[in-house]
Amino acid sequence: MSETNETEILSNIQNARERIQTELNKVIIGQENIIEQMTIGLMSRGHALLTGVPGLGKTLLVKSIAQTFSLSFKRIQFTPDLMPADILGTEVVEEDKGTGERIFRFVQGPVFANIILADEINRTPPKTQAALLEAMEERQVTAAGQTFELEPPFFVLATQNPIELEGTYPLPEAQLDRFLLNVVMDYLPEADEIRMVTETTASLNQSPDQVFSPGEILEIQDWVRQVPVSEHVVSYAVRLASSTRPVAESAPAFVKDQVKWGAGSRASQALILAGKARALLHGRYTVAIEDVQALAVPVLRHRIIPNFHAEAEGITADTLIHRLLETFQE
Repeated sequence: MSETNETEILSNIQNARERIQTELNKVIIGQENIIEQMTIGLMSRGHALLTGVPGLGKTLLVKSIAQTFSLSFKRIQFTPDLMPADILGTEVVEEDKGTGERIFRFVQGPVFANIILADEINRTPPKTQAALLEAMEERQVTAAGQTFELEPPFFVLATQNPIELEGTYPLPEAQLDRFLLNVVMDYLPEADEIRMVTETTASLNQSPDQVFSPGEILEIQDWVRQVPVSEHVVSYAVRLASSTRPVAESAPAFVKDQVKWGAGSRASQALILAGKARALLHGRYTVAIEDVQALAVPVLRHRIIPNFHAEAEGITADTLIHRLLETFQE
């Protein structure tokens, strides 16, 4: 890629970043880090978990992002009786009025959209979860012996409710690992909540305007892959991920004492890929250590399992990652 193209790309993405924030601020108050992380997930061709208590505006945020990027959007409410066909689609029998012949026609399910909000994915049985996760991984659906491609860009945001766990089916660790990021949406600061309540109860909110077209997003996804990264930064990401594994020699004593399972090799890839997207968003055409550090928590938090003793002491994966970042040498 020429230097001229590189400069133009950086300028376009940096300007777009500011426009994205401006447009989403029409309907979303605060949550700048959440918006950036979700944008990084989309730019990286990854998928994301979105964890947060009810009433924080998760659905509104995802719908607004779809509008900003001019993408089709579908929301799937996961329930215990949801079947794979309810997500992927099903075959129906139709009769040709002219000949009377009966034919089968595939009716696409809600997974055939650019952005999917899989609401409360842990409320549905493993068979249905697996159907969505297979579509996420393969980016295609197989039904009745036929394969149907999912139109790119394809981005799944799966939400989990952290406070109602009765009657749920937690995603197995191997399936959690398929999500690039685990984005945690928390309560707004008091000042932002006051502003949000004032604006949302006064008049109808504006809708965000389009910033990117689907074709431009596909271009950006290609650019992300081309961002160079030094051996030093790759080494840092790999050592950071491996130090979360209690069996690794490089793991600190507190990891050996408090972690049951650490992050696998996919975590190292995710740190670098998401780091490339973050570098572009921040106007740089090279990945820095700071990009890896900034994304360590959302990339690693769902890939680290604290052991029983850590949980008994209230130590979470986030706690362990923050401590690791403080002690880990570049």
